[in-house]
Parts: sequence; structure tokens; C-alpha cells
Amino acid sequence: MRALALALPGMEEGSSYGTPSFRVRKKFIARLKEDGETLVVKVDPEAREVLTRAEPETFFITDHYAGYPEYLLVRLAKVERSVLARLLEEGWRGAASGQQLAAHAGKTPSARK
Repeated sequence: MRALALALPGMEEGSSYGTPSFRVRKKFIARLKEDGETLVVKVDPEAREVLTRAEPETFFITDHYAGYPEYLLVRLAKVERSVLARLLEEGWRGAASGQQLAAHAGKTPSARK
């Protein structure tokens, strides 16, 4: 999870509630929960709804997160690496700068029109 997050341009590791967290441009993307087995990740609220219904053994929310539709809980032992990478990237895309997005796409900012 750490390697996937830090592979995204501008992603920084810090701490949130005493656990590792990840931000881009000071905006929260994800954090490890205190149990060390669950990730909180920022997602589109519609994606949260789809994922929790499709794979409740992997994706879920608790009562605490019921009022925060932009957050999803992920059981790291159950999630496929490619799915986790996509979730982290989608959260990152919502907060990344144009330069960071271009760097991730392999383009230089001056090449964009």
C-alpha cells in the first residue's frame, strides 16, 4: 500500500491519528487504521456505494464513516493490488495539480495545451 501511494507524483507520507497517512498538496488521500489491517481511502461517493454492495467482505464502512460519503474502508488482506492502486490513484487525481497529473501521464506540463 505504501509503495503504491508513494509512486504517485507529489504524494507525501505523514501521520494521522498516530498511523501512516498519505496526502497530496496537503489534501488527505488515505490512512491506515489503528488495526493495521484496514485502509481509509477517499473515493467518489458513488464508487463507495457500488463497492460496498459488490464486495462487502473487502469494502465497508462503520457507523463513524456513515456520515462521510467520501470515505471508504478497505480490508487490505482482501483487496486485489490492482484495485487498491486504482482507488489510491483516483483519490490522488481529485487533489493533484495539473503538473502532477501531467507527470503521472508521462508528459511535461509544457507539452500540454
